[in-house]
Amino acid sequence: MKKSALISGLLLALAAGFTLGLGGCSASDTSLSSAAAGFDSPTITQQKPPTQTPPGTSAQGSQDAEPAKEKPTPSIPIIEDMRPGFVHGDKGDSYQKYIVLHDTEGTSNPASVIDWWDGNGNLVASHFIVGIDGTVYQCVPLDKIAHHAGYGDAGHNSQYGISEDGRDDMAGSTWVGDWAPDYGMNAWSVGIEMVHVGGSGYYPEEQLEALDALIAYIDSYYGIQSTIIDHKAWRSGNSDTSPEFSEYLYSYQTNRKHRA
Repeated sequence: MKKSALISGLLLALAAGFTLGLGGCSASDTSLSSAAAGFDSPTITQQKPPTQTPPGTSAQGSQDAEPAKEKPTPSIPIIEDMRPGFVHGDKGDSYQKYIVLHDTEGTSNPASVIDWWDGNGNLVASHFIVGIDGTVYQCVPLDKIAHHAGYGDAGHNSQYGISEDGRDDMAGSTWVGDWAPDYGMNAWSVGIEMVHVGGSGYYPEEQLEALDALIAYIDSYYGIQSTIIDHKAWRSGNSDTSPEFSEYLYSYQTNRKHRA
């Protein structure tokens, strides 16, 4: 074979091999690195998914305060005459268990009763006073402790499922005796005074209807039906409420109104 013919044959074989090599490389073949191909690959930054913030939690991870609970509007007018000296601690919704009913044992109107309470230095008051004509006054916020129940019979904290947990400052409290050492009721209840003197006759219809509406408002405010008692249930021998109220008390405890 001539030398020129041998060289031509080798060139033809090399060209055929190169063509076959190109035909065997698809566009999806990634075995050839960018560096080997002779160009630099672009820099791709991995984007992290956005952080999901749980409801009620700020981006810093701190728990946000719950929005204030919307309170109901009473169906009757309530005249507010708040006095700072009547407040003896905090009483959030979770501490509400009882509504304690009292008589004022006098005939003064609610505004005069509040002034007398504020001026005698005893630091005693109820949350509400209901007048003979059905006028309702409030002098202590519902989320605050008022000194209306005082000391109760021995064992009554346990009987009523309450405790003296330090929320009540007990300012102005007067020791009754060893027979009545329990002091938990104020911190777990709302106090309502009715203008009435025991033995003076029945309670006017206007006053009882106002009390109906006030109890319904308290129930709605807390979202529960608090147990209704009168003051003498907490401390034996207490004058209020009077015997004339007994039939109404039973109806309030069973129907939450003075009449079924």
